[in-house]
Amino acid sequence: MNSNPIFENMLSRYEIQTKNDRTNALHEVIQEITLAGLYRGGFFDKAAFYGGTCLRIFYGMQRFSEDMDFSLIQTDDTFQLEDYFDAIIDEFKSVGREVTITKKKKITQVNVESAFLKDTTEIYNLQFSTEKSVKIKIEVDTQPPLGFNTEYKLLMLPFSFMVRCYKLPDLYAGKMHALLFRNWKNRVKGRDWYDFEWYVRKNIALNFEHLQQRTKQINAIEEDRFSIEYFKNLLKERIIKTDINAVINDVRPFIKNPAEMDIWSTDYFLRLVDLINI
Repeated sequence: MNSNPIFENMLSRYEIQTKNDRTNALHEVIQEITLAGLYRGGFFDKAAFYGGTCLRIFYGMQRFSEDMDFSLIQTDDTFQLEDYFDAIIDEFKSVGREVTITKKKKITQVNVESAFLKDTTEIYNLQFSTEKSVKIKIEVDTQPPLGFNTEYKLLMLPFSFMVRCYKLPDLYAGKMHALLFRNWKNRVKGRDWYDFEWYVRKNIALNFEHLQQRTKQINAIEEDRFSIEYFKNLLKERIIKTDINAVINDVRPFIKNPAEMDIWSTDYFLRLVDLINI
């Protein structure tokens, strides 16, 4: 298939020197085209973008991201992510790409719709024999904890369109919930820790009420028990139990300048807790 100028233009914005650089750039271009398809399909009338990829694309965070996380604005048991598959596929066709989207089978009953979008087109033969290994995961929370606010953010490629996103204080609340309660067994999600540092550095105000809504709905912890003091103590316990070297190793492939993590230590993250703006 002939290369498409829009796709190539989107890819040309990135400085690609390593295999990780290329993978990160491809992921982000695919994510932006996916957002365009969802926009054309009317998805943002009922859903909003949140998570690390949202932070990266719309709020200037320097860490690359893989997955795409969305939340419905209101609970909707009839929601089907498949209703938007054709719009996404058509958007990729318009930039000369062929993608397949498959729905992830649910092992347990959860209120999250998941799908995998995979680029099945061979683009270049640089460090990959093909680009078929590039894959992103899309998740939609169909029964979201409420109490969050959204705003529309502009994206100008592959064309100009608006994406409904969580506001930063609510994104922050979702990240802190993940940092406290995400269960990775033997794995550590270092990207959560990078994002935590980013929020503190930017002095973003944490929407604590939304965090309380999340812990009440998902973890059955009532608001009166989940106080600011309880939250900070819980976070410090999590930090003390976490292998910071594992955190650094997880996030390293997603950032351009690993030296910014030189200061990372258990003590460093404990100090960040005291700087959280609530």
